[in-house]
Amino acid sequence: QVQLVESGGGLVQAGGSLRLSCAASGRTFSSYAMGWFRQAPGKEREFVAGISSGITYTIRYADSVKGRFTISRDNAKSTLYLQMNRLKPEDTAVYYCAANRAYVLSTQPDNWGQGTQVTVSS
Repeated sequence: QVQLVESGGGLVQAGGSLRLSCAASGRTFSSYAMGWFRQAPGKEREFVAGISSGITYTIRYADSVKGRFTISRDNAKSTLYLQMNRLKPEDTAVYYCAANRAYVLSTQPDNWGQGTQVTVSS
């Protein structure tokens, strides 16, 4: 198991940027596929972006964030990032960091952070 703690959420105007971070405990961070999900009020949680474990990363994005969001990881710091640019009001949600010990991120990861709120005003 790995403990995940998100940070970096906040209030931003439409068109602005935020960078989320997810700090992971343990010494096996590099063995975990990592990703971001989000849940808006009244909606189901949805996948945002995922990055594989290993040396050569496989990265996936939801269509709604392609070209605007960038996921990355720093294994030396056991930290996952999500750079969010050109934010839109519809990006408003609680963002969750997730992980599972595999090459690719599961649709239902078994490790979750507590979430960080992102609010984009119009």
